[in-house]
Amino acid sequence: MNHHHDPNPFDEEEVNPFSNGGAVAPARPPASLGFGQKHDAKVDIPLDTMNDPKKRVKELAAWEADLKRRDKDIKRREDAVSQAGVPTEDKNWPPVFPIIHHDIANEIPVHAQRLQYLAFASWLGVKIFFLAIIYMLLGCPLSYVLWYRPLYRAMRTDSALNFGWFFMFYLLHLGFCIFAAIAPPVVFHGKSLTGILAAIDVISNHMVAGIFFFVGFGLFCLESLLSLWVIQKIYLYFRGHK
Repeated sequence: MNHHHDPNPFDEEEVNPFSNGGAVAPARPPASLGFGQKHDAKVDIPLDTMNDPKKRVKELAAWEADLKRRDKDIKRREDAVSQAGVPTEDKNWPPVFPIIHHDIANEIPVHAQRLQYLAFASWLGVKIFFLAIIYMLLGCPLSYVLWYRPLYRAMRTDSALNFGWFFMFYLLHLGFCIFAAIAPPVVFHGKSLTGILAAIDVISNHMVAGIFFFVGFGLFCLESLLSLWVIQKIYLYFRGHK
């Protein structure tokens, strides 16, 4: 019995590429379902929620109700704080550009206000010191340009124009020295000028600082008297050369 042409059951089935009209069907890779693949995105969606829209709606409603409950709880706490008389921390100082909350007169007990004002004055001392440095750094070059150099040129060339320039700005200098010696609480705030009014106010709270203010007051007085004497002498000199 001839078994030469019997098919081998273990051989792969031969497929004739020309049996389907000559077209070869492209091999499709298996669709990735997100199991074990490196770059597959993981989507955690419960199947029961996807299949039950009513349950999803209930979850959203519960989430919204929880948010409303938290808002009501926060509002209740804020109302309780306001009813208890706890002061709010509104920024109110300095008045021009508020950056901190500061109200000693209304919030600090009367028996502790003086101590609080002392601490406040010591804190402002840094600002006053920087203002004094600014006055010094600006005052020296400005006074040189505005009245000392015109006077020098007037003395050298006997120029009436330079003398006039000197008198105009030197009168402003004299007025500032007298103003600083008095130091009224206008224009320059924070006691940055060591005049008599500022010295009296400071020494009532802080003896050492008040002494320095009185020293500054004395120096401004000397500068005022010296400036008055200088402008008088220069005026007489100018009138004698006319």
